[in-house]
Amino acid sequence: MLGIPGLKASLLEEFGVRLLTYDLPGFGESDPYPYRNLESSASDMLFLANALGVSDKFWVVGYSTGSVHAWAALRYIPDRLAGAAMFAPMVNPYDSLMNRGERYGIWEKWTRKRKFMYFLARRFPKFLSYFYRQSFLSGKHGQIDQWLALTLGRRVSDFLHYELSKDRALIEDPIYEEFWQRDVEESIRQGNAKPFVEEAVLQVSNWGFSLADLKLQKKQRGKGILNLIKFFLSGSEEEYTGFLGPIHIWQGMDDKVVPPSMTDFVHRVLPSAAVHKLPYEGHFTYLYFCDECHRQIFTTLFGTPQGPLPVNNTIEVEQTPLDDIQVQEDASTQDDFKTD
Repeated sequence: MLGIPGLKASLLEEFGVRLLTYDLPGFGESDPYPYRNLESSASDMLFLANALGVSDKFWVVGYSTGSVHAWAALRYIPDRLAGAAMFAPMVNPYDSLMNRGERYGIWEKWTRKRKFMYFLARRFPKFLSYFYRQSFLSGKHGQIDQWLALTLGRRVSDFLHYELSKDRALIEDPIYEEFWQRDVEESIRQGNAKPFVEEAVLQVSNWGFSLADLKLQKKQRGKGILNLIKFFLSGSEEEYTGFLGPIHIWQGMDDKVVPPSMTDFVHRVLPSAAVHKLPYEGHFTYLYFCDECHRQIFTTLFGTPQGPLPVNNTIEVEQTPLDDIQVQEDASTQDDFKTD
């Protein structure tokens, strides 16, 4: 369940925002790419932006487990980004930077089944295919409960009402049910478990970078008298490393999929990130089919509405077998915002 469900075109037009989404390799209509990693994921975003004529800096959006790709964009293509909007962002639950309290606050919220799934992804990923084929790849994905049983470790009906009250009300809505059916069918249209396994492995493996690499900090000068003399003679200003743009994080305080302790960890590592804590909100409720919430998000990111974007000439993208990217409205793992 990906993208920003229920986001109205009129709101995009009011704020002058163009929303671009796409399928990850192996999902939807995108070709598989078995050698992909997080750096190649960031490169895909850059290629898509360039191919569609996005010359200005753009925002990236990360939701839940899809946030791993937004984190990668902050690391590998920071000069092209205006900022990042994160919603219940997932990080590697095995991250060595976590302290004992943070790790406990995350893992104790998860059931044995979910912990076991992460263990398999980290140690025996080939066995994940069996579990995926028993759930959403079985062709019997009519019940949202089946997916939540895999994600949360139990069926919705087993939750105490106060644990999932707002999320429960949302997923029982017919509008949400219709969206769920369409989104799942699109994401699994190739019927292959491999891309889902690849995603799970990416989540819990070495990312190739640390969240600490994104922290805004002064670049250390080389040691020695010669480096000091060179610094004063050049009159250079202080240089910084990390991501220079804004990072906004929205976190439901009743989220059982991405516990608030995970965002606490992110904020400790990236203290400049703006965290918006949402009391009584779950994993789905604030982002999904909430007009008021979407307006609040856009106002936070972009301020006063700027009106529609100017109409540009249609841009034709030449596709090759290696660079075949299908732009989707409904099935995507992360979204890119562009504003004037």
